[in-house]
Amino acid sequence: MSSVIDELRVQVNGHAIAQGDVEYEAARAVYNGMIDRRPAAVVRVGNTAEVAATVNFARARHLDLAIRGGGHRAPGYGTCDDGLVIDFSGRTRVDVDPVTRRARADAGATWATFNKATHAHGLATPGGIVGSTGVAGLTLGGGIGYLSRQYGLSCDNLLSAEVVTADGRTLTASSDENPDLFWALRGGGGNFGVVTSFEFQLHPVDMVHAAIIFYSVDDARDVAEFYREYIESAPEEFGAFLGFHRGPPVGFLPEKWHDKPLCLVVGMWTGDEAEGPARWQPFLDVAPVAGALVERMPYPDLNEAFDDLLTKGLRAYWKANFLSGLSDGAINAYLDFGRMVPSVQTSVDIYPINGAVQRVAAEATAFPYRHAAFSPVIACMWTDPADNESNIKWVRDFWTALRPFSEPGGYINFMDADDLGRITDNYSANYARLATVKAKYDPGNLFHINQNIKPAGVPMLSTFHDNAGRA
Repeated sequence: MSSVIDELRVQVNGHAIAQGDVEYEAARAVYNGMIDRRPAAVVRVGNTAEVAATVNFARARHLDLAIRGGGHRAPGYGTCDDGLVIDFSGRTRVDVDPVTRRARADAGATWATFNKATHAHGLATPGGIVGSTGVAGLTLGGGIGYLSRQYGLSCDNLLSAEVVTADGRTLTASSDENPDLFWALRGGGGNFGVVTSFEFQLHPVDMVHAAIIFYSVDDARDVAEFYREYIESAPEEFGAFLGFHRGPPVGFLPEKWHDKPLCLVVGMWTGDEAEGPARWQPFLDVAPVAGALVERMPYPDLNEAFDDLLTKGLRAYWKANFLSGLSDGAINAYLDFGRMVPSVQTSVDIYPINGAVQRVAAEATAFPYRHAAFSPVIACMWTDPADNESNIKWVRDFWTALRPFSEPGGYINFMDADDLGRITDNYSANYARLATVKAKYDPGNLFHINQNIKPAGVPMLSTFHDNAGRA
């Protein structure tokens, strides 16, 4: 294989890191510490030409090909055994045009990088809950965040994308150019090509009135029932999620609550600044508060509030469902399992996706669950390998308890590697159209290390190693 990698190095200006290289162990590591794979080479691409060269090289030699943007994903899709990894860690530039309110981001940019660049102009676009999340993966799967009730999903704000397809072509996908590809990219994941850059519409978002409010789990029912009622009719400038965590070691939470299971509400108000305190007061009154931070802050500060807890190398296992509503049965499941949150890094959050998200038709983008009101996640993360079995069982049991109150599918970005069997439910009525677009742009399923959509009417090639389902 070394001679083959030497040939690749010539084509990518030496940016291929292979086994035996000093940088290899660091280069092969991904976010989830349970993933231990050894690619033949990690290609830290410097430009679009190198992306195309790597795609052509992998296709011609029938090598598995993984794509790594921000790298913030539980299943380990950003790596593979014995194949190639396209790594965008050196491509993180974000350019902002404050006049047109547009920004273009490289595929390796994180939302922390993006938000800092746009915030300098008092602008933002919906972009997740954690700053270390990659722009690419979040957007391609849909993109749920604090701003979604007001401005929709990340993919709803995507204006265009540069894409290298399986045959090595570089295309622009937009409403005017390759509109079928543009439709599929907005929620269909990395199935259709390697997106090298994204162009977004921006909105005026500067200082926000933010809050992180913790409560004892003994008061969680009152909080959950109040949250359900409040978020249904709240102005769309109010974006907040309900969650169950263990108390983090932060100054505004008394030490007696540290590492204890807690209920919390986290979010922000982007409307009239004078209304901010009044918008949060009901959440301070609904139940005794264990600890709270309620203040004006720059939007990027809230988006990065949990980053220090969620470092690379944690062990991770995730599950998700969509909820059409926060029923009493669903609340009961959260009360039962929320008391058993196993680590301070674990996030059991219920994200609202009413408002602007629901005003987009289900068939307008690949993201189909526009009727859903909430997108919950059970994102279990921990440090000790001895806890693997018990934590994975907790997630699966929790997910099973929620199933009777859930939609058939869930959010692609919250799926783990063993959720591939749910792919048709996750895309619902849009799956057939996605499979047709897949057959047009990737008939050989080169891009299969993902939540994979099979190309319609095309026999699968047996030369690719299907390692996407291995944890």
